[in-house]
Amino acid sequence: MLDRVQNPLNMGSVVRTASAERVEHLYLIESASPDSPKAAKTAMGTERYIAWSAFDDAASAMAAARSDGYRIVAVELASGARPLHELDLTGAVALALGNENHGLSATVLEGCDAVGFIPQLGRVGSLNVAAATAIAVYEARRQQWTQGPARTSMT
Repeated sequence: MLDRVQNPLNMGSVVRTASAERVEHLYLIESASPDSPKAAKTAMGTERYIAWSAFDDAASAMAAARSDGYRIVAVELASGARPLHELDLTGAVALALGNENHGLSATVLEGCDAVGFIPQLGRVGSLNVAAATAIAVYEARRQQWTQGPARTSMT
């Protein structure tokens, strides 16, 4: 779930990562389109492998994800957030990441089932949204792989 991700290059990178890790669906809230020429160029054709839906507001996107059976986990440096690797990311989970400059909207943060952050040891306090997405998706997959041979779905 991408909340107001505006840069088409970030969108293309997210799409490519999502396709590589077999993410089933992207829920896009007021975000750049994966079909834009710049996003498609960065995605290198992988946009054809992923389904996505665009929403004008966070509440609708969250309702759609929940209707599709997903728990929503925010990835954000926020009060009360826990290290991402300590959260249960197994089963059907939608990872919510936010705008390049402002992060997730209050609506998304308040409506999530859990909030996690990516622990960082360096002097930089945050990551590019595309890099954060790659780390978060991989952590969810890692947890699912350690559960055993059954594959679970994620968005």
